[in-house]
Amino acid sequence: MKNLDNISHFYFIGIGGIGMSALARYFKAAGKAVAGYDKTPSGITDALEALGIAISFEDSEVAIPSAFKDKETTLVVYTPAVPKAHKGYQYFVQQGFDIQKRAAVLGFLTREKFCLAVAGTHGKTTTSAMLGHLMAACDLPVTAFLGGIAENYQSNLIQQGEDIVVVEADEFDRSFMQLYPNIAAITSMDADHLDIYGDTESLKQSFRDFAAQVKEDGVLFVKNGLPLDGIMVGVEDDSAYTALNIRIENGAYRFDLKHPDGLIEDLVLNLPGRHNLSNAITALAMALRYGCPADKLAKALFAFKGVNRRFTYRIKTETEVLIDDYAHHPTEIDAVHSAVREMYPDKRVLAVFQPHLYSRTRDFMEDFAASLSQFDELLLLDIYPAREEPIEGVNSQKLLDLITTPRKELVTKQELREKLEASKASVKVMMGAGDIGEEILKLTKSLSL
Repeated sequence: MKNLDNISHFYFIGIGGIGMSALARYFKAAGKAVAGYDKTPSGITDALEALGIAISFEDSEVAIPSAFKDKETTLVVYTPAVPKAHKGYQYFVQQGFDIQKRAAVLGFLTREKFCLAVAGTHGKTTTSAMLGHLMAACDLPVTAFLGGIAENYQSNLIQQGEDIVVVEADEFDRSFMQLYPNIAAITSMDADHLDIYGDTESLKQSFRDFAAQVKEDGVLFVKNGLPLDGIMVGVEDDSAYTALNIRIENGAYRFDLKHPDGLIEDLVLNLPGRHNLSNAITALAMALRYGCPADKLAKALFAFKGVNRRFTYRIKTETEVLIDDYAHHPTEIDAVHSAVREMYPDKRVLAVFQPHLYSRTRDFMEDFAASLSQFDELLLLDIYPAREEPIEGVNSQKLLDLITTPRKELVTKQELREKLEASKASVKVMMGAGDIGEEILKLTKSLSL
């Protein structure tokens, strides 16, 4: 890869992706010329365009601005979700441009800095956002590249200096193998991305490989129960860092944090779900290890508002609740269900779910069915294909047939508003990693009228 200091132009193929857009924001803030392509407009592309970044939604060589056709001054960054047949990608290949995966560029940016990285099949986005927020609140010179929009910043990039970098270490396509962190955490190792890894053991091996890349004098934090060597973090257990004396007050968790040097009493976390308690303990452990003072961490944790589409309340009144969540794996659906039942123990709950990827739906068909069967009512959408072609015999109807909830139905996006309004459930949860996120925003406006 060329020296980034000598590059004046950055062109992103798939600029609307959450990880890609954080990098685009970073280089724009650094005074570089930034442009890109994405398949469809979204809230993320709107925000990038508002920063003065030119985005094309047409896949053609003509749509690439002429200023980005000089291979001496331009670096092309792409996401593995972009098909190799993409015309823009092919143009840059044929013209001999320096083309790099997002993960390689992120790895390059972190190489000379103090790096804190959070990995895991679940929990990494909230934990890394929380950690970035905690470090910023401790007045440290930190840049955080996040895999979601942190509500406190309305951005997936926190910029308060360059000495320290907080990153979400993504296991997809083995991207995290580009990172060599000083402090790292692994929150979970559940089977996922089997379209990439083939089997669960290969996925677990990649996490072991990532753990081995923590610097010699570095530290690895591991969720209690994972088969890895590291400092254990947990909730009400014998971990080195653990939450004790947990209680719920006014919809928030109050707890004490036991750590190797003592006890921090009466911390408050305003996020629901015990999985978020686990995320908080991990972020606090990493920040404490870096040297953040306990009093500042307590204030910062209390002020943390969460990550967009992670148990985000779109409507919250006495009579109606609409929750938006990115959950797209059975374990994540279980966590959402657990949090809903904890917060609304006596309420009827309707779930709307959009499966993400044919391969994931096939690999976890029975697990999805079991997780979704826990809700009182279910509306199921068609599978969102993302980067995949259909797989014969894998569809939402097959999943629906396995679900045991009596009130279940396969619906289109166009029918959602009518079905939601007809439901007697006072708590509604919409889940998925596809375009359901855009759909929820439309529905929130119409349901709130």
